[in-house]
Amino acid sequence: MTQSTSETTTPATEQNKEEIKEKVEALPAVKPAATSAVKTVTTIASPDESLSNKLKPSILAAGDTNQALRVILGLTVLAVLPAILVSMTAFLRIIIVLSMLRHAIGMQETPPNSAMIGLALFMTLFTMAPTMQTINDQAFQPFMSGKMNAEVAFEKTSVPMREFMVRQTREQDLALMVELSKSKAPETMDDISNLQLIPAFMLSELRAAFQIGFVIFLPFLLIDLVVSSILMALGMMMMPPISIALPLKILMFVLIDGWSLVLKALVGSFH
Repeated sequence: MTQSTSETTTPATEQNKEEIKEKVEALPAVKPAATSAVKTVTTIASPDESLSNKLKPSILAAGDTNQALRVILGLTVLAVLPAILVSMTAFLRIIIVLSMLRHAIGMQETPPNSAMIGLALFMTLFTMAPTMQTINDQAFQPFMSGKMNAEVAFEKTSVPMREFMVRQTREQDLALMVELSKSKAPETMDDISNLQLIPAFMLSELRAAFQIGFVIFLPFLLIDLVVSSILMALGMMMMPPISIALPLKILMFVLIDGWSLVLKALVGSFH
């Protein structure tokens, strides 16, 4: 009886061991499957992360493109800035008057050209300050902040500049440019093209500069005549009049505070 019981128990024990062994061996096979399932669930649960990763390069590329366009536009403006400065601002009138003043005094290289150009630039900034402030508020700042594209910014910039040029342009000069362009007479100022307005503005600036220069030349010319007459009366014809007239001109110009008078008259001529 005891022997039969032991024989029955032994096969059962061996069967249990084999089942446990099979379960243990099955565990590594289950682990990769579980890991794969977790990855699949994670991917399905967070689709926005992969989508955002795909969209980030395109967004960055668009930002880089806008920045590149701003840089290109800035370089283009810098390239044409000298032409704009001469043809569309107060610089032309100011630099011509200062150059004529230097010749009227009789000094060909004093003040030097760099000083004359620097003074003309700062006087241009003072004169154009209201126009530049309008351009900065209506065009430049909105364009740099991305609220306005380049085309709209250019249109907003041209409006204050055209208003300034129209105020300083004579009707005769504008009519001449319209006649030379062989186009019909504009009914309003908005009908005037920039190809007609800019050269008309430059003609008006040249005329105004020569008028101011003529007034500046008169007192210095008077000094030259007086000095020449005195030297001839004294019989000192071999002595150059410029050697005596130049110090007298400089003295007179300093005593009357000539630089302040000329610059004040220049700025006042634009208002």
